[in-house]
Amino acid sequence: MTVAQREEWRRPGPTAEQRRNDLWIGLGVTGLALVSLTLARSTGAFLLGPPPSGPEQLIWTVAVTLPLIWRRRRPAATLLIVSIAFIAAQARSAPETQFSAWALFCAIYTMGAWGQDHRLARRLRIGVIATMFAWLGIYYAVTIDHIPPGAFADAVGPVPPVLAAMVTGVLVNVLVFGFAYFFGETAWVAARREHELRAQAEDLRRSQAESRERAVLGERVRIARELHDVVAHHVSVMGVQASACRRVFDRDPAKARTALTAIEQSARTAVDELRRMLGVLRTPDGTDGEPPAAGGVERISELVERARSAGLKATLGVYGDRVALPESVSQAAYRVTQEAVTNTLKHAGADLVDVRVRYLAREVEVDVSDDGRGGGRANTVGLGLIGMRERVTAHDGDLEAGPRAGGGWRVRARFPLAASADPPVGAQRASGDGHQVAAGADRSA
Repeated sequence: MTVAQREEWRRPGPTAEQRRNDLWIGLGVTGLALVSLTLARSTGAFLLGPPPSGPEQLIWTVAVTLPLIWRRRRPAATLLIVSIAFIAAQARSAPETQFSAWALFCAIYTMGAWGQDHRLARRLRIGVIATMFAWLGIYYAVTIDHIPPGAFADAVGPVPPVLAAMVTGVLVNVLVFGFAYFFGETAWVAARREHELRAQAEDLRRSQAESRERAVLGERVRIARELHDVVAHHVSVMGVQASACRRVFDRDPAKARTALTAIEQSARTAVDELRRMLGVLRTPDGTDGEPPAAGGVERISELVERARSAGLKATLGVYGDRVALPESVSQAAYRVTQEAVTNTLKHAGADLVDVRVRYLAREVEVDVSDDGRGGGRANTVGLGLIGMRERVTAHDGDLEAGPRAGGGWRVRARFPLAASADPPVGAQRASGDGHQVAAGADRSA
């Protein structure tokens, strides 16, 4: 909260309970002031001079103290009424001064503590205090010539008695009005700080609620992505194999049995992965990160085999010095490849799918291309592309997906690796052009 905002902040009005307390306090102070008036009249100590009539004394005493019943509800009006009645009562030499002075102190304090417009409250308090000192000066100027000759007969100090009495009165009023102003300002600042703390606590609660909502949304997205990756691929393979089985069921039972075997294997694999994923989700301490053992780059060859068993001409090439990848990167690369191969099976109408894994100096790249209908697939694989982009972005990588110039579709994802990559692992054999091809993988140009 800026300084301007703090000045513009308005303190909320009193509660019903606080207003009831003010009523009883005002009535109590008025009653005590009347008792003080009775005692002053009984002692005959009329310090301000000959007093007015008894009823007028009652009126001035009540006029100074009774407005305190509205002190927090109408602090400005209370201060003005009390200060005007206080000066008028002293001008009329009303004998009750003790509780009247404290009523004025309370009115100045309340104006500072509860005035909704803080600038107005500051100006009004300063104006009232200045008026009181002006009245004190006028009082001294009027009464100095009426001091009895023997009033200071016993004075022995070095300061002239009249000057000492005036300085004492000024110092007392400075302390009274100074404390009233200071305590009122302190109470207002405390109320403002309490408001700021409550506002910050509310902002914190709102931020925590938003964080929980984002976490829930992120978890839902993660579950949706996993379900899409697990189900879509295997169901697509099962659909292709079922279609092939239907076409050759009568004329080539052997091929039909092979297709049914592939369907059975795909179904078992899909169920196993679903069970593994649901087990992770049901474990309270296993909800962070990706489900374990879902597959990495070492299982990309299985994707190629499934595509080949579905009737495609599928090739796999691994280039560069293979390094040990972080589990999350390896899994993301596998899922991107899986989604790309699944899209080829479902949408491309392709005869060939080419999968390449490249281990570069500071990144690993997976590249899946086919010779199918690349131009019409942008809208049909929207969820798959979203899932792939989310996985790649989570690892600060880069994804390219779109039709190839020569026909077909291409998906290429790059995942950056740490500067201190692990040394090469696994046996490699060199091809004639200097590339490295994983043992058992198909060569591709």
